[in-house]
Amino acid sequence: MIIYTIASKDEELHQILALQQSNLSESISSNEKQKEGFVTVKHNFDILKKMNTQQPHIIAKHNDKIVGYALCMTKDFGNDIEVLKPMFAKIDTLIEPRINYIVMGQVCVDKTYRRQGILRGLYQKMKSSLQEKYSLLITEVASNNKRSLEAHSAIGFKDLIVYQADTIEWHIISWDWE
Repeated sequence: MIIYTIASKDEELHQILALQQSNLSESISSNEKQKEGFVTVKHNFDILKKMNTQQPHIIAKHNDKIVGYALCMTKDFGNDIEVLKPMFAKIDTLIEPRINYIVMGQVCVDKTYRRQGILRGLYQKMKSSLQEKYSLLITEVASNNKRSLEAHSAIGFKDLIVYQADTIEWHIISWDWE
């Protein structure tokens, strides 16, 4: 049975980092990237913990093993991760300052647990936990990550903007919780 909850222990953060490492773009083959999707940002423990302290991450657990996660990132972290700076700069031009939003900093499901509804479960837990505080969930997906774009569309995310940063085309997408 999968349990959806928030990260509350350092051990859970370490498990998130291990799952992230095995799904980084640089850690998997081109074929797997195309078929299964990938994650782009490599977090370190300190930033992951700071983010979690400010707004706890959503996790999916089977027994004591983390099998999926959705990282919560407030706009306060807009300058802390280099690859995300362009996204936060774009968001500031797209979203009215009065709108309180949260950024889903990264989502990942363990390969052996995919196609079981865990991604949808993570997002439903995120919405039920955070919609009183935030009216919009925003994230960014690389155009070449087709699997992720399709999965986010199925959840209800819509494009805010498609833009180029360095050599990568990005979709900033949002899920309106109002």
